[in-house]
Amino acid sequence: MNLLLRGRLLTFLRRPEGPNDVASYRYEDDGALFLRDGLIAAFGAFDEVRRLTPHSVETVDHRPHLIMPGLIDPHIHFPQMQVVGSYAGSLLEWLNGYTFIEEQRFADASHGERIARHFFDELIRHGTTTAAAYCSVHRASADCFFVEARRRDMRMIAGKVMMDRNAPEALCDTPQSAFDDSQAVIDRWHGEGRGLVAITPRFAITSSPAQMEVAGALTKRNPDLHVQTHLSENREEIAFAERLYPDAADYTDIYARYDLLGEKTLLGHAIHLSDREVGALAETGSVAVSCPTSNLFLGSGLFGLKRLEGAGVRTAFATDIGGGTSYSMFRTMDEAYKVQQLQGHRVHPLRTAWHMTRGNAEALSLVDKIGTLDEGTEADVVVLNASATPAMALKMERATTLAEELFLLQTMGDDRAVHQVYVAGRPAKTTSPA
Repeated sequence: MNLLLRGRLLTFLRRPEGPNDVASYRYEDDGALFLRDGLIAAFGAFDEVRRLTPHSVETVDHRPHLIMPGLIDPHIHFPQMQVVGSYAGSLLEWLNGYTFIEEQRFADASHGERIARHFFDELIRHGTTTAAAYCSVHRASADCFFVEARRRDMRMIAGKVMMDRNAPEALCDTPQSAFDDSQAVIDRWHGEGRGLVAITPRFAITSSPAQMEVAGALTKRNPDLHVQTHLSENREEIAFAERLYPDAADYTDIYARYDLLGEKTLLGHAIHLSDREVGALAETGSVAVSCPTSNLFLGSGLFGLKRLEGAGVRTAFATDIGGGTSYSMFRTMDEAYKVQQLQGHRVHPLRTAWHMTRGNAEALSLVDKIGTLDEGTEADVVVLNASATPAMALKMERATTLAEELFLLQTMGDDRAVHQVYVAGRPAKTTSPA
């Protein structure tokens, strides 16, 4: 399916260094994207791109809306859709009181299939075209996830959770079954369509040393795969992890001892880190993934973006459904903005937009494929309407700059601001005319 999209185009070339860093992005006030065979074939001014494309190509005019790369969510839990908004005072209470109970339902493949349909519907509705997701401990849950991702031709990362202790028996695998099932998921789904498999030990508390060795063995056997886990979300969790691994220097060192740190390692939360741990993340190129709505909801703490980036740590931002409270990357980044404000660190809306697109793509080591509108990259595109609600439309009357429009989308936008979504060059969201 080939399409020519017309509208205002925004894509980032690198991380913006401030509000006046116009060299960090490319913007076309009347632009065109030529989508051909699932890829972006041309980007530029409408008149120029129109001359380069066949006259038979259908043109979809999205003016006056803003066209950007599809949004990216690098930490989300597929089995936790029905856990969102569960009342709990802290992380471990929330896991034991709700999450572990809910995830047991994914032993039933029919349940997994149903939730997978809803999960991908919700991502698309909110403009998210790529996510790094946790499945449950059941191999069938990963199968359900990837079947749906393949059906929709979406660029997705996911893994079967590995967990052999400190969880209900019905949710525990063993080191050997974790290895066998994870490798089976890798063999079946990694590289199938646009799917990528991640090695997924839930976190050190729920994996024994023997299982952590297995996770390390899987990483050595499959060195191109992502690794995803959790780190230093909650002080009670940190103390528990350190009691379980008394020989480790700290929580981060647990993962280092099993060769689980690296440029494709995604560490959810990473809030309460010592200077030594920050240095270890920087040295290994591991990614600290902030989950602001989740961290605020569970009272876990405030992510130290300025400190981490100042030390050279790669960072990303994610929803963390279902501890997180919204599927929207706009809502996520608005809470991230507030978290940084509380720490005296002001984040410009250009940086926010970069994080949701190219920044998160860089964190996933996938910027050659997603996160930009560069020619030759995959045609995952979101069309945004900053006047989607009456309140937004009223505010938009006073917006005179691109930055003001982006800040409005961040502070007041949600799924209603996502006018259309294109996945691999095909329209994916049912939308009403605007």
